Amino acid sequence: MPKSSSPAFDLPRVADAGMRELHPEDGALLLMHFAFRGLVMKADAYLAGQGLSRVHHRVLYAVARADGISIGQLIDLLGVSKQALHRPLKYLQDEGYIVAERDPQQHRSKQLRLTVRGARTEKQASAHEREAMETALRGVSPSEQEAWRKIMTVLARMA
Repeated sequence: MPKSSSPAFDLPRVADAGMRELHPEDGALLLMHFAFRGLVMKADAYLAGQGLSRVHHRVLYAVARADGISIGQLIDLLGVSKQALHRPLKYLQDEGYIVAERDPQQHRSKQLRLTVRGARTEKQASAHEREAMETALRGVSPSEQEAWRKIMTVLARMA
C-alpha cells in the first residue's frame, strides 16, 4: 500500500513504531485514539493523584450533571452492567465522593448526589479536559468545529 496521506501516521509514536495503513480509515482511528489520550491525559494524572481512575470520573461527571440520578438510570446512561458499576460506585460512596439516598417517591430506588468532595474532584478533572478541548477548538475555524461536532454526534448516536 502506498504511504498514507493521514497525519496520524506522522505522529512520532506511530512513526517510531513503524505502523502502516492497512485500511483507508486507519488514520482516522489512530487520530481518534491519540486525540482521546491527549484530551484525558492531565485529568487522568490528577485523578490518579486522588486514587481515582477514568471510570470514577465518568460516574462523577454524570452525577454532577444529573443530580438525583438513579443507579438504574446511571447504568443506562453509561452503557455498563450493574456489576461493572458496582465496584467504582461503592468506592466513590465509601470514600465520600457520592451519597445515595432513598427516592421519596420510589422507595426501592436510590438517588445519587455528589458530596462537596465529589463536586470539587469532578470540577477539577473536567477542567483539565475542557482546557484541552478549548485549546484544540481554538486551533480550527468555526466551520471545522461544526464538521467535527457533526462527526462526533454521528459516532455518539451509534453508542
